[in-house]
Amino acid sequence: MHSHITKLYQLAAKPSRRIIGLMSGTSLDGLDIALCLISGSGQHTSVTVEQFITVPYQDEFRSRVQAVFAKRQVDLQQLTLLHPWIALQHAAMINQALRDWQIPASEVDLIASHGQTVYHCPLRQHQDPEWGNATLQLGDGDHLAVHTGIITVSDFRQKHIAAGGEGAPLAAYGDYLLFGSAQENRILLNIGGIANLTYLPADADLNKVFSTDLGPGNTIMDAYVRQHYPALQYDADARIASSGKVAPALLAALLQHPFFSLSLPKTTGPEVFNLQYLQCAQQQSGCVALSPADVLATLNCFSATAIVRLVQQLSASTAPTVIYASGGGIHNPLLMRQIQQQLPQFPLRTTAELAILPDAKEAVLFALLANESVAGSSDTFTATSRAMPAITMGKISFAD
Repeated sequence: MHSHITKLYQLAAKPSRRIIGLMSGTSLDGLDIALCLISGSGQHTSVTVEQFITVPYQDEFRSRVQAVFAKRQVDLQQLTLLHPWIALQHAAMINQALRDWQIPASEVDLIASHGQTVYHCPLRQHQDPEWGNATLQLGDGDHLAVHTGIITVSDFRQKHIAAGGEGAPLAAYGDYLLFGSAQENRILLNIGGIANLTYLPADADLNKVFSTDLGPGNTIMDAYVRQHYPALQYDADARIASSGKVAPALLAALLQHPFFSLSLPKTTGPEVFNLQYLQCAQQQSGCVALSPADVLATLNCFSATAIVRLVQQLSASTAPTVIYASGGGIHNPLLMRQIQQQLPQFPLRTTAELAILPDAKEAVLFALLANESVAGSSDTFTATSRAMPAITMGKISFAD
């Protein structure tokens, strides 16, 4: 037996594994690094987040990714060079974090790397019958493994697509393992660049569990801020948006996209909801002359309304339903206030009440997927739907 296979066998047999989960989302704000101690697998999984940090991206990193991000036509050489380069940047961030935490790499069993999404393209988006679903994440797992000295599991989304899914969202797998409750229905709402949720019914029926994208979270707001306020990356504490007024005509135009009438589950991305989409909606609604503050107020309401409309469909059970939010959007007080005001019947909390830091949740979920890849069982998930196929995800890269 090859020594690599022997090592994987030994990892799988351990009662617990130390796994670094990585997440870099469409907001391009930084790399989330969560050092997790994960015990067991499947329905017997438990997680302790030992350390967490978000390493902000420098302007050079962000500009290089933005040159190819969510664009149909890009420089192929630049795209190719970015694949290893992003991994090397992430490896350096991991190594520095471990030094700061005074933890040697030899004490970490696995890295779970989501990579950097640069294009998400489900069939329902491109609508070309010759092609299926597709998505592309950069940040090569082999480079990460070699330059950290830690076995790396990466490229999780491709197996989901190969099994008939759209490659996103994947949160349902980890959410089901960690957050189910017999006392209440739970909605795990993540507000990143794109907003998504996982629905966990109190009866724990796996056939009812699903994840879906809801529409834009922070992506258009952040892009608009960078365009009109070059010194800012985002509207901190929604100060600009809070000074503006919602334009009903623009809001109505933004909500007309066919995505919102698609059946569930569904996925989307900045390829759809971007500044060009905003510009078209402004022209359509006669709102081109709005002040930046009014545009941001309307975009904030747009994200909140897209979230609220879908959540309102998920209250058929007699058990109470509670929303647990995570992601960068929870730091937008105007957005959170609008969601709660429109959903008074749903308590709105954060995953901190479930012992997972809201900013760390997505990175933790990928650590869970890596744990399942190495130590899980094919019997953990019995669903056979296209939205949540019973699969093990991730490609394994050895460190030598």
